[in-house]
Amino acid sequence: MREDVENLDIRDVTANWVNAEVLARQIDERIKALADLSHTPLFFGRLDYLHAPGADQAEGADGERFYIGRRHVHDGDGDPMVIDWRAPVSQPFYRASKKDPMDIGLRRRFGYTGGDLTAYEDEHLSDPGEAAAVSKLLQQEIERPRVGPMRDIVATIQPEQDEIVRSGLSGSVCVQGGPGTGKTAVGLHRVAYLLYAHRERLARTGTLVIGPNKSFLHYIEQVLPALGELEVRQATVDDLVAHVEVRGTDTAAAAVVKGDARLAEVLRRAVRSHVTTPTEPVVVVRGSRRWRVPAYELEEIVRELLDRDIRYGAAREALPQRIAHAVLVQMERAGEAPDDRVQDAVARSAAVKAAVKEIWPAVDPAKLVLRLLTDADFLAVHADGILDEDERKTILWAKPVRSVKSAKWSPADAVLIDEATDLVQRTHSLGHVVLDEAQDLSPMQYRAVGRRCTTGSATVLGDLAQGTTPWATRSWQEALTHLGKQEAMVEELTAGFRVPTDVITYASRLLPHIAPGLTPVASVRENPGFFQVRPISEASEVVSACAELLRNEGSIGLIAADARVPSLAEALAAAGIGHLVPGEETTRETRLTLVPASLAKGLEYDYVVLDEPQAVVDGEPDERTGLRRLYVTLTRAVSGLIVTHAAPLPPQLA
Repeated sequence: MREDVENLDIRDVTANWVNAEVLARQIDERIKALADLSHTPLFFGRLDYLHAPGADQAEGADGERFYIGRRHVHDGDGDPMVIDWRAPVSQPFYRASKKDPMDIGLRRRFGYTGGDLTAYEDEHLSDPGEAAAVSKLLQQEIERPRVGPMRDIVATIQPEQDEIVRSGLSGSVCVQGGPGTGKTAVGLHRVAYLLYAHRERLARTGTLVIGPNKSFLHYIEQVLPALGELEVRQATVDDLVAHVEVRGTDTAAAAVVKGDARLAEVLRRAVRSHVTTPTEPVVVVRGSRRWRVPAYELEEIVRELLDRDIRYGAAREALPQRIAHAVLVQMERAGEAPDDRVQDAVARSAAVKAAVKEIWPAVDPAKLVLRLLTDADFLAVHADGILDEDERKTILWAKPVRSVKSAKWSPADAVLIDEATDLVQRTHSLGHVVLDEAQDLSPMQYRAVGRRCTTGSATVLGDLAQGTTPWATRSWQEALTHLGKQEAMVEELTAGFRVPTDVITYASRLLPHIAPGLTPVASVRENPGFFQVRPISEASEVVSACAELLRNEGSIGLIAADARVPSLAEALAAAGIGHLVPGEETTRETRLTLVPASLAKGLEYDYVVLDEPQAVVDGEPDERTGLRRLYVTLTRAVSGLIVTHAAPLPPQLA
């Protein structure tokens, strides 16, 4: 298929050089999408239908056989050999069961070692004499060691996951899922499915995946290309709101106030405060005639624009046309017959421009936010009845700043500037946005993401128990309200495919203290995993635990409180053990990653050594946040976990 595209001759099929460039780019993208992936088979399953799909079963039509794979594959004559996993005819591969065979006589799963077909397993779903059984190949694929970035899960999608993946484009979905339930993979596969089912529409409107940090995005970046989807942009929330250079930080208290949704109203008031009531008429000179628009009529125009509550910039652009229209009405009453060109000329006249500049001046969002954060009186006026005095003092900068460029903006400040920018000029909306690790966003950050999908839909992924910011989400309904997707369907994934039984059971001891009411994850893995809690006396014993785990196949993560990472790096170097930082891809020679606890979220390793749980808790502003951070670090292991501690363990783990 790739060679067919590479051999296309487009010299005589385009009308001009522009069309030729566009077509050449499309061909290049197609070739990239058809790239071979090492150790990735073209098909992983087979379905034998009892009857041809869509045929009248009463007529006894012969069944059909379909091979299911990551990509559609056709032969030299264009006939399909492998059916895309997203096609409707592939759906029974994920949802058919003994109770509901969905007209499937046989479901076959193929097993691979490297790129070689080494096993297969059959289920005769319509045979009442065959009992339902757990798929050994499915278990092996789920428990296969993790080396390198996240991979697709098209061969192991479960029925409850498939329902979310195939839900429609028009509706938004929120997925609450504990560690190892596959929520990130479900979100990415939902994007791939939507691009398959609504390709033309999403090609026009665009799709976006938002992750918590660059390391996480690097970890997941190969999933969609492996499915042939190359046009999905990936970003962090900080990337979305990068109107200014971020060089500063906030205290936790200041960040909480700045992230509060009430700041949206403060900003709205501050933006609209620039509009002044007209006190002078506008006099427009056209030839020998003078046309006068009185102040009371100008005031009516301004009041009408304010009442419509449209964007500040859009109203400012409309104002000169409204004034010009008032002049044209006078011209028509005087017997003239002006047209649109005359109205445009009046709108561009010096008198009208001067009036607009006086009544509705331009607003620079960054300068507006800077004034709010440095001018106590300006903030007090516009935050009156919204923020109390202590809250205002919390966010005011202690030192004056000369300009926008010299200001040391924090991440929360950048979000405020993004809000102000949207008040002035509407933010472009995409067709679909995936928001992962959403539980850590502030209300204002939710609003920033929501602006990117006002006319599109969203897939929100997260775990309330893993919220590790002081402003972490308390409920999904509250979060969805800030996002502007109150109607979104909330789904909960509780079956754990990644974390071993003993590990998730131990970590779940924290749930009553960090997220009471959440359903604990139930591991569906047959392998209980390797789990130990080891009291130690010195750092060399942590290194020894890493060396012990390196004897196993797969990736190793050494996770520690951020403050302890430098000393552990020195200890590893002294022992001659090379290590990576989060975001770097493991190799055969170097399989150990040293992970600060603050960057562990969303990552996974075959084996994990967790250093000093109490230090992880103490590294956060408050105990609840610290325990949530600990819950995250405890649940990064796929095959085994060693917890090492010289200090006493947190009492919540007792």
